[in-house]
Amino acid sequence: MTALTEEDDHGRLVTAFLAGDEQALAEAYARWSSLVYTIAVRSLGDPGEAEDVTQKVFIAAWRGRATFQSSRSRLPAWLVGITRHTVADTHEARSRRRRVEEAVTFEHELSQADDSVDIADRVMMTDELQRLGPVPQRVMQLAFYDDLTHTQIADSLGMPLGTVKSHIRRSLNRLRMRLEANDDAH
Repeated sequence: MTALTEEDDHGRLVTAFLAGDEQALAEAYARWSSLVYTIAVRSLGDPGEAEDVTQKVFIAAWRGRATFQSSRSRLPAWLVGITRHTVADTHEARSRRRRVEEAVTFEHELSQADDSVDIADRVMMTDELQRLGPVPQRVMQLAFYDDLTHTQIADSLGMPLGTVKSHIRRSLNRLRMRLEANDDAH
């Protein structure tokens, strides 16, 4: 019995792999998964992602085995090519995640900046609201701080809806005139 040469063994494995022999896939994985993993972990720096890449490479190789051409390259070289593409895709996915995270952080920072403006506006509005009479002041507090609708305010205070609307309209006009006068003074 003659021992198989490395070239014969590789040819046998390729033939079985291309024929869809799952044992050939297991053998290819046993032979070259450490190579794929090493390339991935060196590029990505994350063992978990490298494991994912290794799995993706062998799934892609199995699904795309009909495209493998032994006349162009050996099976391990083909797997390395798939690895490089998969690693590049993983880097791109990281970049997309980072861009999304940065956008979310930026939006959060903007909302915090908006909150500080809102707080300043609320302090100024509170001062101005205190200058109103007790009933208009209560109506405005319910409208702007408790965020109630005109109907809810009317129900809450037992007032006609038209009276609530009149209080809000007159109070807003007074506040607008005072705030404009303050802006003109600065």
